[in-house]
Amino acid sequence: MDNRAEVRQFLSSRRGRITPEQAGIEPYGGRRRVPGLRREEVARLAGVSVDYYTRLERGNLSGVSDSVLDAIAGALELDRAEHDHLYDLARAANTSGRRRAPGSAPAPSGVRQELQYLLDAITEAPAFIGNNRMDIVAANTLGYALYSDMYRNPSRPANHSRFIFLDPRAHNFYTDWDRAANTNVAILRREAGRNPHDKGIAELIGELSMRSDEFRTLWAAHNVRRHYAGTKFFQHPVVGLLELNYQVLGLEEDPGHTLTVYPATPGSPSAEALKLLSSWAATEKIAEAARGQVRAL
Repeated sequence: MDNRAEVRQFLSSRRGRITPEQAGIEPYGGRRRVPGLRREEVARLAGVSVDYYTRLERGNLSGVSDSVLDAIAGALELDRAEHDHLYDLARAANTSGRRRAPGSAPAPSGVRQELQYLLDAITEAPAFIGNNRMDIVAANTLGYALYSDMYRNPSRPANHSRFIFLDPRAHNFYTDWDRAANTNVAILRREAGRNPHDKGIAELIGELSMRSDEFRTLWAAHNVRRHYAGTKFFQHPVVGLLELNYQVLGLEEDPGHTLTVYPATPGSPSAEALKLLSSWAATEKIAEAARGQVRAL
């Protein structure tokens, strides 16, 4: 990802969404060509010179201090995810001069055996381990069962982004496809900002941009978000509607990997549906099929 272009487009898009009235300043300078703030207004709010802010918005974050980043974030009313993203872009800009090998290591096809033991010990909730390229690299039986439609595509590793944007089944699986698509792109953009030299992320973005009009539109919005806890709804082809809580935990010993667990509320219809899903998964040998040990799904 071109760091300077990303900085330029991110800052200008955030500036364009805030009106002077929202920022609490008196507009000046005659007729406005755009509804958002002007560069000089952002500079005034942040307490920096217009020339300096202009340099930043043109994509040059080299040497910028944390205090200036915080001031810019405040002026642009960035939320926590956007604030973190700005820091990630600055970090990339200040390390880009160091020679790095092109791209990064290929995404692993699996995980440490101890992590698979952990997944298999979770028997009442779907659980999986993903990487920063939106791949599912390991799962427990219920995890494979939850995403059984994703595993009908023979391509491995299974990938959330490709499923959402390139597989028609995703529109039925996600009860709110638009929300799922927006969330996925916002997470992927944040990961791209944190890992600008990751060849796998760049190739995924390029593929989706070529093959999906919806992805291109959402990618151009430059939205980012944190994604650690909440509730999701799925329309599973076997057990129907599932309302599941989710928790996402970073794996410190495995950088770039997270553990996601989807427990249902005890006693709820979704908890009963997960029991049915578990029975179906055992009968159909879903985990074995997903791992390629028996016939494909």
